[in-house]
Amino acid sequence: MGFSLVLDDFGTGYSSLSYLRRYPISKIKIDRSFVTTLGVEAESDAVVGAIVRLARALKLGVIAEGVETLAQWQWLTALGCPDAQGYLFGKAASVTEIDQRWQSERQSREDKPLRRRKSLRAKSVATQGIGAAH
Repeated sequence: MGFSLVLDDFGTGYSSLSYLRRYPISKIKIDRSFVTTLGVEAESDAVVGAIVRLARALKLGVIAEGVETLAQWQWLTALGCPDAQGYLFGKAASVTEIDQRWQSERQSREDKPLRRRKSLRAKSVATQGIGAAH
């Protein structure tokens, strides 16, 4: 397994460009302050586009935070950043909620092959029964 470093709130506050050289950063997270005004303020479009190009040039992943509308996500995708997080995709969840969802999804994935096998076996038996009657 392992871990990776993501530079959060990129473009504001303490997210210095020097961090990109100093630390083994694997992904840049675009600050929500730029995302909320995408398509409204040309400066935000320019900054987000520049961050995406910088990330690509440095072979880093890029993700946008605070995506609340489909229009924002479409702008991000057009600028080359299809990875995003925000209320458009779901509200914040507690560790307990995440664990419950993960366990439920895991159980669902484990059950599907079993159901499929049973279904295929039933079809096979039914087909054999039909063939035997002729």
